[in-house]
Amino acid sequence: MLPTSAFASPAGARSRLATYTRLEVETQLPEANPHRLILMLMDGFFDAVARARGAMKEGQIAAKGEALCKAIRIIDEGLRCALDLKNGGKLASDLDALYLYITQKLTLANARNDEAALVECTELLRPIREAWAAITPPPGTDRPS
Repeated sequence: MLPTSAFASPAGARSRLATYTRLEVETQLPEANPHRLILMLMDGFFDAVARARGAMKEGQIAAKGEALCKAIRIIDEGLRCALDLKNGGKLASDLDALYLYITQKLTLANARNDEAALVECTELLRPIREAWAAITPPPGTDRPS
């Protein structure tokens, strides 16, 4: 029998939430089209920054660093890598510069415990996420090929 304290502790609650979130993403991933994958990356970014803010407020340095590392990787290895800089024109170039700025700002926010910088990063990405969500994916991209 499990001790009830494992279910009542904040760490236990975070662990269960992380497991639920991971399973939810794993369930959606096989059915996601490229458009949906970008939305999932952006949502993952917002979740990671929210966790970093919470950890920052609670003085949990390791948790803050892990969450910000995840947010930076989502921007750098996910969103920036998805840009087509050769064919994407000014929009792709502008997004690349924005994503670079966000990764630099997140790195400084981590070093300086700067919650305002985290808020700035989410405010910068939120309109991009909203615009992306409003786009109808092109025909034939319903499912991954």
